[in-house]
Amino acid sequence: MRVVERLRAAGCVYAEEEAALLVGAAADAADLEQMVAARIAGTPVEQVVGWADFGGLRVVVEPGVFVPRRRTTLLVRLAVERLAGPGPGAVVVDVCCGSGAVAAAIRAARPDIEVHAADLDPAAVACARRNLPAEVVHEGDLLAALPRHLLGRVDVVVANAPYVPTDEVALMPPEARDHEHRVALDGGADGLDVQRRLAATVGPWLAPGASVVVETGRHQAERSADLLRGAGLAAVVVEDAEVEGCAVLATAGVTVAA
Repeated sequence: MRVVERLRAAGCVYAEEEAALLVGAAADAADLEQMVAARIAGTPVEQVVGWADFGGLRVVVEPGVFVPRRRTTLLVRLAVERLAGPGPGAVVVDVCCGSGAVAAAIRAARPDIEVHAADLDPAAVACARRNLPAEVVHEGDLLAALPRHLLGRVDVVVANAPYVPTDEVALMPPEARDHEHRVALDGGADGLDVQRRLAATVGPWLAPGASVVVETGRHQAERSADLLRGAGLAAVVVEDAEVEGCAVLATAGVTVAA
């Protein structure tokens, strides 16, 4: 049976596109067979081939690491827009960075800025160090992972923190719940535990007029915004129908316009 037919029979919605990726990535027929078997077993195609397309950027993705979603390109767009003010030398931090896709995309758009990334998961840190200079990827919990010399100097914080409520993780597609580490998915009882901790600790790291951009779910967006408002930031919800993204954009010391 051809690769496309096998993938379609296994329920892959984009069988043709995935087959082309697998064939293109395989070293030989035996390698292709292993890849097809892994995909049929439910492994995300990005983890099978070892990379994901993120806004036109090829990002390395390793087993267990969160696969960057198209909707998260909204964070990149908002961060780059906010960097128009600080200019060259601005500091951007990507927390809960996973593969480092967001940080890498921002760095590609603005090579004149200083980018750092952080994650609690050692597997994510190792993967992000393949997509970014190793020395700017830090292992640890949120902003506590950063070097202290960044205190008060960060112009933009971006965060795709886990926001799926604990009881809903089991309802996620098996590609996510079975093949991405739970720490990248589980946001606690209401999905906002990590965002809550970020809002409580981000203040001292921010430069005057700095922005915080956080991905969230549409049904949680106003509560996510309230968390950042409670930290003294002006916050608005921003949606992008084209990429199906939703984020909160918060700024220190000024009124924010979407």
